[in-house]
Amino acid sequence: IFEHARKEWKLIEVNPIRDVKKPREPDHRDIIISRSQIKRILKEMGYKPNDTVKTVSQAVACCFIVALRTGMRAGELTSLTWKNVKDDYCILPVTKTVPRNVPLSTKAIRAINTMKGYDSVLVFGLKPSTLDAMFRKYRDRAGISNVHFHDARHTAATWMASKVDVLTLCKIFGWKNTKMALTYYNPKASDIAKMLG
Repeated sequence: IFEHARKEWKLIEVNPIRDVKKPREPDHRDIIISRSQIKRILKEMGYKPNDTVKTVSQAVACCFIVALRTGMRAGELTSLTWKNVKDDYCILPVTKTVPRNVPLSTKAIRAINTMKGYDSVLVFGLKPSTLDAMFRKYRDRAGISNVHFHDARHTAATWMASKVDVLTLCKIFGWKNTKMALTYYNPKASDIAKMLG
């Protein structure tokens, strides 16, 4: 804008921010949540598979499970409505990137079904701030301070990458560019070795 004002409109003689460098992008997290960490967090939340959800902590647990099984972001999960949940997929009309349909695994469907009756409109009945605060609380109680809720997205991408091709993975996660798959897919070298046989 300053350059346009200087060159085109002749409103200023010098661009006051010409020598200011753009801040560098922060390092990208590449944490994959282990199955033992997941179990410890879910235990702290009082999660019991197949039980109908009755408490906020159990709703957070179900939300976490669906994040791990779908790669959906916290905001997408907290705004998910019952009318947008279909038999084996859910519709995300508003996302950070592009609207998309997200396929639901059997475990994701099971977790969503335990939410029936908890809230009549929203699947998880949670505000983003409540999800964040409660997740951090139970994560800390489990003694796992280095895990963030968004790490479930990395974990989901890594798990799914062994089951679907990269283009399908991009479609599921709403990525327009396959470079994003490299950002979120973080396998261990030993996991790749197992795939190779």
